Amino acid sequence: MEGVEEKKKVPAVSETIKKKQRNFAELKIKRLRKKFAQKMVRKARRKLIYDKVKHYHKEYRQTYRTEIGMARMARKASNF
Repeated sequence: MEGVEEKKKVPAVSETIKKKQRNFAELKIKRLRKKFAQKMVRKARRKLIYDKVKHYHKEYRQTYRTEIGMARMARKASNF
């Protein structure tokens, strides 16, 4: 057994494929981080828009209710 040389093991995956997989994984992480950041920005914008709409809705509802009240008062006083 001393005369038999041990054969070198060939790796199951070549170095170039490992490098390609590692680069792909890094790019995927970067892409996911960017996507998450964009999602958070969109969420913040939607929240701002929702708050503005809520404010406008309150304002228009108040104006509408005031108009109705004024019309009722005018009818009651026969001034319409």
